[in-house]
Amino acid sequence: MTTKKVLVAYGTKHGATAGIAEQIGNTLREDGLDAVVLPADHIDDVRGYDAVVLGGAVYAGRWSSKARRCAERNADSLRHRPVWLFSSGPLDRSAEEHDIPPTPAVARQMQLIGAREHQTFGGSVTARTSGLVARSILRQGKGGDYRNPERIRTWAHHISAELAAA
Repeated sequence: MTTKKVLVAYGTKHGATAGIAEQIGNTLREDGLDAVVLPADHIDDVRGYDAVVLGGAVYAGRWSSKARRCAERNADSLRHRPVWLFSSGPLDRSAEEHDIPPTPAVARQMQLIGAREHQTFGGSVTARTSGLVARSILRQGKGGDYRNPERIRTWAHHISAELAAA
């Protein structure tokens, strides 16, 4: 029996979504899968992978253009393997309190590539986050790191279990 190779790709501006992708990749590896974590804009061909997890940050209701373009560029191949999508973004605990559905744009991507499911995780804007928008968010007192490592690991274990059952 060969180990399944899983691509965990992400679109991020400031690194918070990359951190979520790394946690997913680490958990999949702990579960015995061969997980590779890469920026979505570095992915030209997903055919070398048995499954794909693709994530993107959500800014002002829009999913990362890097993640969206990766999905569109690889749509034909993605339709022929298990795919999960995730978003990061809410700067509060809402992602832990209830299921946040994908934005309309992410829902369209799910249909385009036949994704199995979508999960939303909290985002992160801290003093280390660069950019004018980040500074504005922090001045408004809305910043913080709302990524929940346990919730991320639980979802990644769920993906591992689905792949094991396939």
